[in-house]
Amino acid sequence: MPIKIPDDLPARRTLEAEGLVVMSEADAIRQDIRPLRIGLLNLMPDKISTETQLARLIGATPLQVELTLVRITNHVSRHTEADHMASFYRPWEAVRDERFDGFIITGAPIEKLPFDAVTYWDELRRIFDWTQTHVHRGFMVCWAAQAALNHFHGVPKHILPAKAFGVIPHRVTQPASPWLRGFPDNFGMPVSRWTEVRQTDLPASLNVLAASAETGIGIIEDPARRMLHCFNHLEYDSHTLDIEYKRDVNAGVEVKLPANYYPHDNAALPPENCWRGHGHLLFGNWINEIYQSTPFDMDEIGR
Repeated sequence: MPIKIPDDLPARRTLEAEGLVVMSEADAIRQDIRPLRIGLLNLMPDKISTETQLARLIGATPLQVELTLVRITNHVSRHTEADHMASFYRPWEAVRDERFDGFIITGAPIEKLPFDAVTYWDELRRIFDWTQTHVHRGFMVCWAAQAALNHFHGVPKHILPAKAFGVIPHRVTQPASPWLRGFPDNFGMPVSRWTEVRQTDLPASLNVLAASAETGIGIIEDPARRMLHCFNHLEYDSHTLDIEYKRDVNAGVEVKLPANYYPHDNAALPPENCWRGHGHLLFGNWINEIYQSTPFDMDEIGR
């Protein structure tokens, strides 16, 4: 089944060119089924790339998915055209009375800031609490995962001496987890962050699903909060780390070549994507678990 997104969203053309079936509003109405409602709070500066990456993954399942793009209510994006934000994004205050089967919150390039120094921290904390009453399952990515763990459990983040950067090997620590169904024992995951969450700071109620000897925890489940936390980026395109590396170099940021990424560690050669299948598995498993357990009556979500 296809994903339903606005007809003129830039991601539509990209996804259609890749062969993903994208549904129009009129076609969706004719289908006598309830689509899964997935919300995406996009905190990344390049919103078009991020919404395309995540729509690609949640739209590749055999279920009809309706994607709603959400933004922080009073925060103005400096990197995305105002027309795009006005046309496709709804402020959280406008959707707070609605319910969602799933809700994704992305990372943001503000890792080194203390949480309470983030301008939208108060609203984000309200959104985290709202997911407990209006969302069936949440998926937090990178900084959002750190922020949610801090909000719900008081877990601190720690600044790293150097950027964790590259396609880093991870080992599955709970192979029976439904979230990692189909994963090999070891898999590579794109990592791009200046901070970390340490296992010694985690409460016993959290389940570490995948971890790396080099960069620590990769994926955590919070069963009581119905949340999945991924500190890294299986949603990334092939060239995302390349774009970030060259951006940092041009800005004079001291950063090493992303590990295990460029052939022969030669930044002039195009990288090969070895994580695409694992991204589809993770998000496909998440969508499947939502479908298996979410109430048909959306008014029952969160109760």
